[in-house]
Amino acid sequence: MKRNDILWKSILEDIFDDFLKFFFPNAETLFDFEKGFEYLDQELDQLFPPDGDAFAIRYVDKLVKVHCRSGAEAWLLVHIEVQGYRDVAFPDRMFTYYYRIWDKHRKPITAFAILTDDYRHFLPVQFEQACLGTSVCFRFNSYKVLDQSEEELEASDNPFAQVVLATKIALNRKMLPVDELYRLKIDLAKRLLSRDIPKWKIGKLMEFLKFYVRLGDEEMDVQLDLEIDSVVNQSYISMTFEEAILHIVKEEAKEYGIEEGLERGLEQGLAKGHLERNTAFVQNLLRETQFTDEEIARLADVSIEFVQEIKQKV
Repeated sequence: MKRNDILWKSILEDIFDDFLKFFFPNAETLFDFEKGFEYLDQELDQLFPPDGDAFAIRYVDKLVKVHCRSGAEAWLLVHIEVQGYRDVAFPDRMFTYYYRIWDKHRKPITAFAILTDDYRHFLPVQFEQACLGTSVCFRFNSYKVLDQSEEELEASDNPFAQVVLATKIALNRKMLPVDELYRLKIDLAKRLLSRDIPKWKIGKLMEFLKFYVRLGDEEMDVQLDLEIDSVVNQSYISMTFEEAILHIVKEEAKEYGIEEGLERGLEQGLAKGHLERNTAFVQNLLRETQFTDEEIARLADVSIEFVQEIKQKV
């Protein structure tokens, strides 16, 4: 469970924009994606610490500040809980999170429960309490992975749909033969590569797929990971080195909003001689991206020392 918790926390941050687009068809008009997101998980831990036990069960929880495009509110908070087992106290916990977050921020909150358990009848949607004429009813968005259509998830181009599909495959692991589970993972990897998804996101999704869905056989898990890597590599095997690097960097550059400028710099660098080409290429990456020296050296196929030498001149 701890491994899966870490994977969920990571993937929610990596593709949070896709999470919003998955649940809100009009997300582009509701939220200002250009302003980015602020993750307040540390604050959430302070609002809801373990009850006197450092080793108490922790939950996959995310609290994200999201800017709005219109309306009276400049921003709102998105609270996400990923619940992997049946817990009768879960609605109570969701309500406790809600009123503590509200007490601190006094801002609109939308809450999501992503239910990844295998208990079909466990579907909490609200917390209710009434006493002598006083009552409260707190409803939250509840999404049961087990109930989702695999066909619809497979057809979706949204990266979060593929996360849900991988989670459902993991839920069915005990009921499927190992060879069938093996085939499903390979098919999912191939579908990811066929989608129009930025390469860096595909990398994050592949990591989630590899480690979240395990076969239960160490040798087969290793073999499957190698085959998935082979599937990924085959997608770029027909490209020249320069074409592959240009493709990768252009995809990653989209996230920084510098695609056009970077593309011009890359094309100029690739047109020069070997040394001049590498020099111009590295200079452009240093100036217009936030990649580390190691990442630039890997992308340009040069030594770290070469990158650092150019960096000093720049």
